[in-house]
Amino acid sequence: MTDGTEGAVADATASAPAPAPRRSTRTVVLGLIAAVIVLDVLALLFVPPHPKGEPGAACAFPVCFINGSLEFPPPHVVLDLDPNHDLPTGAVVIGFDLSITSTILTMWIVTAILLVALIGLTRGLQLRPGGRQNLIEFAYETLSDFATSLGGPRAKPYIPLFAALFIYILFSNWSGLIPPIGKVDELRAPTSDLNITAGLALVAFLAFEFEGFRRNGVRGYLSKFFPISSFKEGIGAGILAMYVGLIELLLEFIKPLTLSMRLFGNIYGGEVALGVITAITLAIVPVALIGLEALLNFIQALIFSVLTLMFTLIAIEGHGHDEDAHPADAAAGHGAPAGEPAPAH
Repeated sequence: MTDGTEGAVADATASAPAPAPRRSTRTVVLGLIAAVIVLDVLALLFVPPHPKGEPGAACAFPVCFINGSLEFPPPHVVLDLDPNHDLPTGAVVIGFDLSITSTILTMWIVTAILLVALIGLTRGLQLRPGGRQNLIEFAYETLSDFATSLGGPRAKPYIPLFAALFIYILFSNWSGLIPPIGKVDELRAPTSDLNITAGLALVAFLAFEFEGFRRNGVRGYLSKFFPISSFKEGIGAGILAMYVGLIELLLEFIKPLTLSMRLFGNIYGGEVALGVITAITLAIVPVALIGLEALLNFIQALIFSVLTLMFTLIAIEGHGHDEDAHPADAAAGHGAPAGEPAPAH
């Protein structure tokens, strides 16, 4: 009986179709690298580089190849909404003109794609999530846990801002690695334009300054920069405190400058380096550089969003003593001595 059962099982196993072998990650990566190399070779043969503004003209290697691949800081103007006004040219990086540039157009495209993707991923959420819902929940929980590990419980109200900035900047950075963005004049990575990064930095600046005033009040927040009450401890202590406060006030206005310049410099510099190396070495080395640029773009998006979160937490801190803390923080137990419960209300 046992032999018959074992034979039946063996026959069933033998007759069952063998599972299809899974493609290894190594095979997929090698296939993608080969595809990029073939694409670059075909592009060189059928669409050779040419001098700027002279399609079809002969292009000398390597200077012309490099110049033809470079993107200069001022973005290309796709649509001029004020034809009577002369557009800035030359080395002008930031402009105040009514025009649609290549970076603004690409920014709109990235925004539309993200909105459609997020709406599609978050529709029909259920208590028993499927693969799509698991993906969006995993991404948000990962960002939430990371932000909480940096800022503690006080960071929870600002996780949506942190996550939104990170996702938006990340895909704006990555867009420059996807053809034809950066290969045609009408499309260019948004964060490679100082106008875009300055706008993002101003949004972040207004967000954490608004939270500082909202959580501490006008008087409480300004006392960080103008500690007039320090004169109660003496003239010398008051002057020193005012001097430190003025330095902090100056640093407060430097924050958006550093946010915008850091993001712009790294993304634009990476695109220039990638364009130069691609022009000189054709394809093999740029494949590795694309992977490196993807990692660096991820890090720059994380730095911008983390700094915004940290600046916000610094802005909402009470000045001086525990009694200056915001009532909501006191109710949650923030600022209470270790081992002592928060006062009941």
